[in-house]
Amino acid sequence: MTAKIVVGLDGTETGERALAFAKDLASKMEACELIAIYVIEWSPFTFQTAEENAQRHKRREEEIALATTRIVDPAVAALKAAGFKASGIVRHGDVAETLNQLTVENGGSQIIVGRASSDGFAKRVFGSSTQNLVMHASVPVTVVG
Repeated sequence: MTAKIVVGLDGTETGERALAFAKDLASKMEACELIAIYVIEWSPFTFQTAEENAQRHKRREEEIALATTRIVDPAVAALKAAGFKASGIVRHGDVAETLNQLTVENGGSQIIVGRASSDGFAKRVFGSSTQNLVMHASVPVTVVG
């Protein structure tokens, strides 16, 4: 049976450390697939005109293409070049909720993410994505510092 490990990428150094940790873990397993996922934070709770919604859809598609070419595709290519079975996904949504949902949908058994160091008012009010993921994930979560 092939284990599937999801790696949450964020385009930062902490995401790179999470990816390195996942590679190390996967190299110790007999059969393992790595799934690199990048979630673009997106709230559906805005009220706009039909024209603004059309522009928003176009912007979403552009963001997905950009995240795919700049972050996910290079990570997946590097994983495959190192001999790992790997795939990548880019989605919009709430980071914690979307990572968990995609993990479950793809049969993932673990999520590995980097610890983000966001501060300020938003974190105090809403909490961080990493905290929310750890509290609500359907599978074990490893947070890499």
